[in-house]
Amino acid sequence: MSSFVLKLKSKSGQTVVSGLTGESTLLELKEKLSSITKIKPEFLHVLYGYPPKPLALGENTLTLDNCAISSGEILIVEEKEVPCSFINTGSETQESKADASCDAEAANRAGTESSSSGILLRKVVPADNSCLFTSIGYVLSGKVHTDNGAFLREIIAESVAANPDEYSEAILGKPNPEYCQWIKKPESWGGAIELAVLSHFYGIEIDVVDTLNCIINRFGEDQNYGQRVLLIFDGIHYDPLYLEPFQGGKLQTIFPISDDNILTQALALSEEAKSSRQFTDLARFTLKCMVCHVMLTGQVQAQRHAKETGHRTFGEVAS
Repeated sequence: MSSFVLKLKSKSGQTVVSGLTGESTLLELKEKLSSITKIKPEFLHVLYGYPPKPLALGENTLTLDNCAISSGEILIVEEKEVPCSFINTGSETQESKADASCDAEAANRAGTESSSSGILLRKVVPADNSCLFTSIGYVLSGKVHTDNGAFLREIIAESVAANPDEYSEAILGKPNPEYCQWIKKPESWGGAIELAVLSHFYGIEIDVVDTLNCIINRFGEDQNYGQRVLLIFDGIHYDPLYLEPFQGGKLQTIFPISDDNILTQALALSEEAKSSRQFTDLARFTLKCMVCHVMLTGQVQAQRHAKETGHRTFGEVAS
């Protein structure tokens, strides 16, 4: 009998649901989900597919082979905020009606909820030395365009060149004109300086979730901007974060500053990434000098190589 494996996303994180077969029933599935999420079976609200849609859980004896989901499916599980009154008559029809009523109530609430109505996820972008710029482009437009880098690099170079006193050699680590030429090269990495410049240019707070330290660095926090976007950083690579609504609809990448729940979700995501070691050990990661093509291990070797050779352009080596 073949196994029936499902992927589960909930507020407590992501996991794999195993131990089921195609002959397992919806009742067994609900018991599994309840055990993992600590949500009582009668308060489970399960979504599947894309865009996510509610899974009818009323027919307890229906097997997984005969329901709407298939093995390998991703399930999004939330807890119904308003307890529903299940009529304990032993009638599956009555339970199905109650479940459908709850789904309708959840759909009506979706228009008024913010980040509490969805789950925060990572959008993986290419590790091509422009991941920061690709990530910024995604959270601003909702699309991955790897050619965003050149445009955003130009914005940074022009902003820095126009403010030589603010962006001095002491801040940039090199003379202002030299930096402006350097940042426009496609192999040059972006970091804190570039995030601060882009935050000011677009008038939006950029929050970076650090998975190594489980903290959020907020660029533009002191400017009282009305909106924020979020990135996640593993030590050398940036990815954008987005909210996938439980009830389907458009993905959300820009959030009101007043929405503190999104930061709570972001920290939970970083803690999950750290616990599963989804971060880069800066003492052991591999870089390639883009000038002489020598391979280097760790931040210390890269700094020593730059000092000895004057080569300051390094590329990320995909694992």
